[in-house]
Amino acid sequence: DAHKGDGETLTLRAVPDAFTLEIVTESSPAVNTALEGLYLAKGIFCTQCEPEGFRRITYFLDRPDVLSVYTTRIEAPKTTLPVLLSNGNLIESGDLGGGRHFAVWSDPFPKPSYLFALVAGDLGVIADTFKTMNGRNVDLRIYVEHGNEPRAAYAMDSLKRAMTWDEKTYGREYDLDIFMIVAVSAFNMGAMENKGLNIFNDKLILASPETATDSDYERIESVVAHEYFHNWTGNRITCRDWFQLSLKEGLTVFRDQTFSADMRSAGVKRIQDVQMLRMRQFQEDAGPLAHPVQPQSYITIDNFYTATVYEKGAEVIGMLKTLVGPEGYRKATDLYFERHDGEAATVEDWVKCFEDACGRDLSQFRLWYHQSGTPVVEAKGDYDAAAKRYALTLTQKLGATPGQPEKSPMQIPLRLGLVGRSGAALPLTLDGENAAGPEERVRELTEAQQRFVFVGVDEEPLLSIGRGFSAPVHVKTPTSRAGRAALMAHDRDDFNRWEAGQALATEMLLDMAEAAKTGAAPKADNIYIDAIGRVLDRAEDDMAFAAQMLTPPGEGELALSRAPADPEAIHAARMALIGAIAEAYGPRFQKLYDGLAGSEAFSPDAASAGRRALRNGALRYLTAAGDEAAAGGAESVQHAAAT
Repeated sequence: DAHKGDGETLTLRAVPDAFTLEIVTESSPAVNTALEGLYLAKGIFCTQCEPEGFRRITYFLDRPDVLSVYTTRIEAPKTTLPVLLSNGNLIESGDLGGGRHFAVWSDPFPKPSYLFALVAGDLGVIADTFKTMNGRNVDLRIYVEHGNEPRAAYAMDSLKRAMTWDEKTYGREYDLDIFMIVAVSAFNMGAMENKGLNIFNDKLILASPETATDSDYERIESVVAHEYFHNWTGNRITCRDWFQLSLKEGLTVFRDQTFSADMRSAGVKRIQDVQMLRMRQFQEDAGPLAHPVQPQSYITIDNFYTATVYEKGAEVIGMLKTLVGPEGYRKATDLYFERHDGEAATVEDWVKCFEDACGRDLSQFRLWYHQSGTPVVEAKGDYDAAAKRYALTLTQKLGATPGQPEKSPMQIPLRLGLVGRSGAALPLTLDGENAAGPEERVRELTEAQQRFVFVGVDEEPLLSIGRGFSAPVHVKTPTSRAGRAALMAHDRDDFNRWEAGQALATEMLLDMAEAAKTGAAPKADNIYIDAIGRVLDRAEDDMAFAAQMLTPPGEGELALSRAPADPEAIHAARMALIGAIAEAYGPRFQKLYDGLAGSEAFSPDAASAGRRALRNGALRYLTAAGDEAAAGGAESVQHAAAT
């Protein structure tokens, strides 16, 4: 009667205040088709314990706030399972006789059970070392299926760069003697951040020039960094409960986004992140499954792994950084790591560190975690030429979402700039200030409507609002086609240059599609064609960004902007626009394409990828112009990619 157990629970009766509990559990990983806990796939024993897989291994208080120190002993046949891995440092290994061997791993850092990991199999390995900022040598190993070792080299390079970046940017040094990644084709998740032993599906680790695209290399770099960054944001400091999931996932997504921006074109990375947010999370916010970044209830915990928790959660972190500035952000994160290391923390703990480190009251900002939906911000500017005053009126609205019919105004940080018609950046001097203001400022919209007045504005400006996509909102501002073309050509902010170009192209393409529906030939507006010429003038400043600017909105994006959509008309309009650009700048595209040709060996680095992106963009327009030589070049590029 001391205990009662069944397939789901184990109840202990009349236990003392302190005791040691020993449980012997028998399981059959080969028949574990749930692929949670410990399972066998393609001859490899593997675990997946997030969110509640450890309870499939043994009876346990399987909650993220139960932190324990683990020592794991693995015994197995040496011939068929020569590699035995678990969390922490290897403290003992050897032969047992009879063809069997063992390994003992000890993780000295308390962790929740969802971070437990075990791998046993016959795997190849590549190895390297990393010297930390305090001079410690860390062994690095990536285990893969035999024959795949050469294809893991870029993942190893990405890992070392991520470790260096985390030291410099966040002051976070790796804490164990060894860091391991296991990448196998049978892993049922994308990747998992288990302490010291990340497990990946190998599609996110393996790459070779013969088969991988530049996007594949970017993805590997990003995911390897993401799972490594969890060592501090998720592992050393974990979640008190699953309602705090964005505390680790939103924060770590923001960290990997920033890392990728530093490794590659920051402008292109921001554009890619926003495109993903709009396609996935904005659609989620607009539908019946809308929920806050910090949900209040769930039916099944797997439903928590959403674009809102991850991608919108990352945007919330970015807004905090915008509000307090880079120095304040570093002070707050330093305090967070110092205050909560080794704890299961909450979103409230995280925000409190920003309040304490930066002296800010962020009670209104917390609504970003509790209110669902995407705010709509409308901006209207009035220019008084005689007084040289520019008055900006901002309003915000947040519509009803399931379970939240009424909303309070949000705290929305908006990064602003004013651009002259000639392209000059105009100072933002607030009414009442004596000295000339900076060329860019952050204004906080905290009420349903607010008015900001800027003085000393020498010419009627174009408003550049939400620079860097400083808040996850819909921004509506009345801008003419000429104004958008000027912003596309001159805005100092890469994201807003692209945004202006996309808005201009979308408006024009939808008009062209309407013409195509009537049987008329769609004709492009010269104002956009001229703006593309300005992009070509600066193409070599940031080749990856120029390639992005030269790409008009896709047919899928255009279809979302018009209901009901006419796919044939949209296709005809887009092809007509590409043809018009090709006709206008054919010689320039040819010069660009020829100038970017290279005979050097393939390299996956960011600069090389940017050159390839711009060269392929030029090739796209050359083929649209009917250039036979270009068509042959496109065929050879396609053949090279296929082989």
